[in-house]
Amino acid sequence: MNKVDTHREKEAYIEGLFSAIADRYDLMNSIISLSRHRAWRRFAVSKAGLKPGDCALDCCCGSGDFAFEMARAVGDQGRIVGADFSQPMIELARQKAAERGMRQAEFITANAGALPFADNIFDCVTVGFGVRNLADVDEGLAEMARVLKPGGRLICLETGQVRSKLLWLPWKLYFHVFTPCAAKIMGAKKWAYEYLPRSAMSFLSREELAGKFENCGLSEIDITDLMFGAVCVHVGTKVDR
Repeated sequence: MNKVDTHREKEAYIEGLFSAIADRYDLMNSIISLSRHRAWRRFAVSKAGLKPGDCALDCCCGSGDFAFEMARAVGDQGRIVGADFSQPMIELARQKAAERGMRQAEFITANAGALPFADNIFDCVTVGFGVRNLADVDEGLAEMARVLKPGGRLICLETGQVRSKLLWLPWKLYFHVFTPCAAKIMGAKKWAYEYLPRSAMSFLSREELAGKFENCGLSEIDITDLMFGAVCVHVGTKVDR
């Protein structure tokens, strides 16, 4: 099987997974994160340097929560685009935007590996808990950097590895045992929430991800651990060439 076929299979699997859990996605996010996911996104957006009137992109936007945080930062005169390849997620995000009156936030179906935008147009690009699900991490990050304006920031909020030896085992039990069981109890797809912790455990280290940021032309890489390292925020600035 060649690389292209492998990528297509992973993309199809991930798209199907997130489409299958869309109706329980927000609820499960709150359960898994102990209701901390909103605070994590607010912290990440605080690193963006967004101003009223700015334009930003949220890749792998899911139900739109990251995009909504940025919408508050850019105000009514700004523009936020959320992109995801799961149509049920996009429909959910659009519904939430309408309910909240956030006309500056729009949502489109798009693949992070082939973004339908010109070069150098966004002041900030974010991706929340989505990089580890990309079929090709290098390709996805390169696309995000491509559409970013020189001097703009790419912000990645992603699962990490707990650093404390005392907390590592309890965290692993919570993530690998409690999460799938909670999904089953709440009527979500248990198999999907068995995949998510596995993908987190096999993902790049914070240092490896920082290296990939540098490889796609980003500098001033800043890394912040949250929840003892269970969540990690990477920020990179596009070099002005």
